[in-house]
Order: sequence, then structure tokens, then C-alpha cells
Amino acid sequence: MQRAPPTDDAMSTRKTSPRSPGKTGEADDGKTKPAAKDSPLVEPHQQPARLAECRRCALWSRATQAVGGTGPKHAPIMMVGEQPGDKEDLQGMPFVGPAGELLDDALKDAGVDRRDVYVTNAVKHFKWEPRGKRRMHKTPAQREVDACHYWLERELASVGPRVLVALGATALKAILDDRDARLQAVVGKVLEHGGRHVVPTYHPSFALRAPDEATRHRAYAAIVAALVKAGTLAQRDAGREDDA
Repeated sequence: MQRAPPTDDAMSTRKTSPRSPGKTGEADDGKTKPAAKDSPLVEPHQQPARLAECRRCALWSRATQAVGGTGPKHAPIMMVGEQPGDKEDLQGMPFVGPAGELLDDALKDAGVDRRDVYVTNAVKHFKWEPRGKRRMHKTPAQREVDACHYWLERELASVGPRVLVALGATALKAILDDRDARLQAVVGKVLEHGGRHVVPTYHPSFALRAPDEATRHRAYAAIVAALVKAGTLAQRDAGREDDA
């Protein structure tokens, strides 16, 4: 699958991949593909230096680089994760590690074209702690999420998505700008915020690292179901615009 280069211009037979915990019946109904094929892509050299030089919090000092979003300039769907991981930090692209591979699988099972989706993170620098020779993910503090909200707002203004998919609790708090938001209370629902639909679900890393197989299957099914909803909402809104 070809991935789009990083951007931040304001700043009938399906089989489940071996990486996927499994199919879900809900995905069988979701063949919607919101059209954004003609949206131009921003080339890597066009990424503003302002994000690369961001010093709004201290995370930049231990990260390799800032990681902006990737996808069509005017994608109907924007997916927001927590922060770049180790591979993302090194490659400068969001969702290129194991969580990104699972997300690609979920998009396929949901019938949503990856090329119609802009993917980014609430926090643009990798926060980590050493464990032997490895750099292990560490959850961003609320002050770091707040500091990075500036960049998320610029991406929202630039891309103008109709639907936001919040991948995990940190992303949900960032999208709603509400530090008290609770993911478990709204998984499976569709929220309205700032004139956009918000579809909360689990982060792909949770589906990878849940302690038992049953939980991993449920989490993956929830992600697929959320992407089906996002695709349906984006297509419905596009139809309304065409009729207007």
C-alpha cells in the first residue's frame, strides 16, 4: 500500500491479514469509500519549518524529529492517535510501525480506502523512557497534549475533515479539548464537536497488546466498527453537499 508523504500545510472476497486479530461481522456492511482521490498531496519538502522547530514543550529535546500528519490535503476523514512511536520518530511518518499495520488491516476490513484518510497524532514528538537498549513509549502528560493542541488545530483548519476518528483516550481529550473526557464511556458512539462528527475507539496498540486474545478481538472489532461508521458518515455528508 502506498503511503502519502507527510503533510502539515498549516503547520467481494476479503480475508483477514495474519496481523489482524480477526474479522468482524460489522465490517461486512461497511463498503463505503468517501471520495478524495483528486485531493493533492503535500510533498515532504513543503512541510513548514515551524513544526520542525517546535519548542512548545520539552519533548523535542529527546525526539529525533517532529512527526506531522500524512494524507490528502482535503481528506474527508482524519484519524488522530496519541503520539509517534519509535519507528515513527525515526522515519518521520505517523503509523508506520506495528500499530499502523493493524490500522491498515482495519481500514481494509472496514472498506475505507487508506488514501481517503489523513492520519496524525495529538502529540508530534515521541515521548519515551529507556529500557535496556530499547526506547519504550511513555504516555504524554496533559501539559504536553495541551501544548501540541496548537498544531492539531492547524491541521483541522487545513484539511477540513468531516469526520474525526479518535484513536484512544489521549486523542479523544485532544479533539474535544476536554481533559476529563473518558474513552470507555463513548466507544461505539458518534459525538458532535465543532461542527464535525467524532467517532471514538481504541488505539490500535491496545488491540495489539491487550492481555488476552478475547480482549484483542473485541478491541479490533471496535476499531473496524468505528471506521465503518466514519466512512458512512463521510459519504453521507458528501452526498448532502452534492445535493445542496
